[in-house]
Amino acid sequence: MRTEGDFIKINEWLLPLSWLFEIVVRFRNSLFNMGLLKSKAYDVPVISVGNITVGGAGKTPHTEYLVRLLSDDMRVAVLSRGYKRKTRGYVLADSESTMKEIGDEPFQMKTKFPNLTIAVDGNRRRGIDHIIHDELTKDTDVILLDDAFQHRYVKPGINILLVDYHRLIIYDKMLPAGRLREPQSGKNRADIVIITKCPKDLKPMEFRVLTKAMDLYPYQSLYFSTIDYCDLIPVFNKDIPSLPLQAVQGKNILLLTGIASPDQLVIDLKGYHADITQLTYADHHHFTSKDQENINKAFEALAEPKMIITTEKDAARLLSAENLNQQVCDAMFALPIKVRFMLDQEENFNNQIISYVRKNSRNSILVKRKDDHKPKDSDNSRNRPRTISFRNN
Repeated sequence: MRTEGDFIKINEWLLPLSWLFEIVVRFRNSLFNMGLLKSKAYDVPVISVGNITVGGAGKTPHTEYLVRLLSDDMRVAVLSRGYKRKTRGYVLADSESTMKEIGDEPFQMKTKFPNLTIAVDGNRRRGIDHIIHDELTKDTDVILLDDAFQHRYVKPGINILLVDYHRLIIYDKMLPAGRLREPQSGKNRADIVIITKCPKDLKPMEFRVLTKAMDLYPYQSLYFSTIDYCDLIPVFNKDIPSLPLQAVQGKNILLLTGIASPDQLVIDLKGYHADITQLTYADHHHFTSKDQENINKAFEALAEPKMIITTEKDAARLLSAENLNQQVCDAMFALPIKVRFMLDQEENFNNQIISYVRKNSRNSILVKRKDDHKPKDSDNSRNRPRTISFRNN
């Protein structure tokens, strides 16, 4: 049976190093808490999406959810550090930007949302200053910070903390023994906590247990989300039509991943009665010529019928591959994912985000329309969504 924290592995022999690392991180956080290191707030709405574990909590699909939620009425900008890109400083993505210039996740989002403002800068303050002052982007209504929970030099208006259901921070340990970047008490800085990647068949009692285990403050809102899979999209050969996920049934699948936590994906694909062969690399892995040859050989060894499935993030890095043979290219599909909120929480979450943006917008039109999505009596702090509801469960 699946349980929360079931993917956690603690290297006990590294715990002494984890204790040392925790001392350093606590000292840094105390400098911010005492005001000796300064956090800067901005007059444009800023929403941070991040976690306190290393990779795999679902930052990109949740950021994409916010993009879809806000883009119809507002000018949205996404600011990322552009992990493992080959450029430095501030870069504003355009239609010619490559994965190497802006990083795999920003490239993935720019491909999916070509009209979206996407910028990368390891210095988030400098990046925000560019967005709100540069001629091309100065009319931005809201900035989404991707993976910035630890970047405390910026004070976001809403701080969203993502917690992987399978790696609950309450059961994890600090790096390097575990995968926590800071002590679990760091969750207290979050305005919104989302437990991500929840199994779709969670029972009401399990939600209650999770809520109690997270032990949040009354000012914090708790949500639960799960992952929905979309149709499989060809990575290289765009003449091949997309396929429903059910098409994997009975096939031999080469699952090619370079992400932090592929375990749940394996479990879900096996649910379609597919035979899975894994080819697993580290998160954000750059596929070398040797890697590409190994992919060719691994696929050739599979019996028919067969296909390759990879993630959207991996597909962004594989597009520049030059040593994959034609058979592999024709058989490779990316599996897009979308976030779905559970317990009928979507409306509450949407209202909380939209109300914040409109209330704090520099755009007078948005300010005038801020009541459009405002819950009744929302000025009363007692009506702010703080805890989950178990009605109708």
